[in-house]
Amino acid sequence: MDQRAIARMLAMGRIAAGFGLLVTPTRLARHWGGPVAAEPGAKLFLRALGGRDLLLGLGSLRALSEGDGSAEGWVRASALADATDAAAATVAFRHLPSPGRWVTVVLAGTAAGLGLHAADKLD
Repeated sequence: MDQRAIARMLAMGRIAAGFGLLVTPTRLARHWGGPVAAEPGAKLFLRALGGRDLLLGLGSLRALSEGDGSAEGWVRASALADATDAAAATVAFRHLPSPGRWVTVVLAGTAAGLGLHAADKLD
């Protein structure tokens, strides 16, 4: 699979996750955030995270489709957001419910690695 296809799949996953967090934050986050995901303050931050992911995904997908030369920056920014998510989950690891903590660290870390690799290979 080529790097552009990988970047496209990551962007589509980010769009889906972002939309889901905006619409149903508690439902998506309870497995990796625990019961606190239902609190009003947590919903605020989950929706903000959803907005971030939705916009990064849409920007990446647009840049990949149009080939205007900005795709590398969008994909790299998305990967750095994933790396930040992995680092934050690692710091809070012992306070997160299992197995959600493992899923969060592994998914975010893998997405970060794939995204950075794809960004390096985009023309």
